[in-house]
Amino acid sequence: MFDFLSFIPRAVMQSIPLIYGCTGEIVTEKSGNLNLGTAGVMYVGGISGIIGAFLYENSVEVMNPFLTVFIPLICCLLGSLIMGLIYCFLTVTLRANQNVTGLALTTFGVGVGNFFGGSLIKLVNTDIPSIVLTKTSTAFSKTLPFWQDLGWFGDVFLSYSFLAYAAILIAIFASYFLNRTRRGLHLRAVGENPGTADAAGINVIRYKYISTCIGSMIAGLGGLYYVMDYACGVWSNNAFGDRGWLAIALVIFTIWRPNICIFASILFGGLYILNVYIPTGTNLAVKELYKMLPYVVTIVVLVFSSMRNKRANQPPESLGLPYFREER
Repeated sequence: MFDFLSFIPRAVMQSIPLIYGCTGEIVTEKSGNLNLGTAGVMYVGGISGIIGAFLYENSVEVMNPFLTVFIPLICCLLGSLIMGLIYCFLTVTLRANQNVTGLALTTFGVGVGNFFGGSLIKLVNTDIPSIVLTKTSTAFSKTLPFWQDLGWFGDVFLSYSFLAYAAILIAIFASYFLNRTRRGLHLRAVGENPGTADAAGINVIRYKYISTCIGSMIAGLGGLYYVMDYACGVWSNNAFGDRGWLAIALVIFTIWRPNICIFASILFGGLYILNVYIPTGTNLAVKELYKMLPYVVTIVVLVFSSMRNKRANQPPESLGLPYFREER
């Protein structure tokens, strides 16, 4: 029997990094910047939080509950911010190719994560190539105290940590900001036609920098959530998988709308773990086919997305293009 009550919470937990990554990339792309380095940004966000948590856990005997969460959170945001600044400096200031820069940023982010992760593993001096931060993970994964008393409703809706609810709130706020506020409309104008926005008095460079840095910090929180909550505080090199790339694919699937990415991410999160819940017996070939589902769906989504003709369903017009003010 398929156990929906255990499947849905796990699918939601699997979707939280995708929500963070997708929302952050949407905010970035609305400015006209195509950051294919989201996977690297999420990786750096995760390892930055691990570094902060590791140093704090090993420097005090009695951990303060507030600092246990605050230090990794700030470290994650700072690490992700640096990645966003590097991207902006290369693509906005130096006008480097955005596709190449994004791919290089992914390689760089994974390399940075593996380097510092490997260094911390050597400091622990353990036979298992991983770091376990149980105390910090416990602080991050705390849930509402009464959810178990509410039966299936508590299991499905109230059994998550604060970072899970923060992901949903950030996505909803991003949708409101982009569609209902003056600065959000200015940001969209920069992404559609930076020359016209510049002529209207909008500071194109500032909007590109700020939106990309904020988008990177949002995406970085996805890496922190995966490490501290989903993986229970365990860091292993190259364990993050391809969630960053799925988050980028979800941007197209959700038609650049952060509110839709909440449901789309839960759908993809469910597909990601479906092979665990569908009985296949000893037939390993069928299980491997189930593991392919999220990638097959991604390809199908990209094909259908490319066939959309409505202007509202298209990406920002200047997405991926450098802005030369002299050509305005």
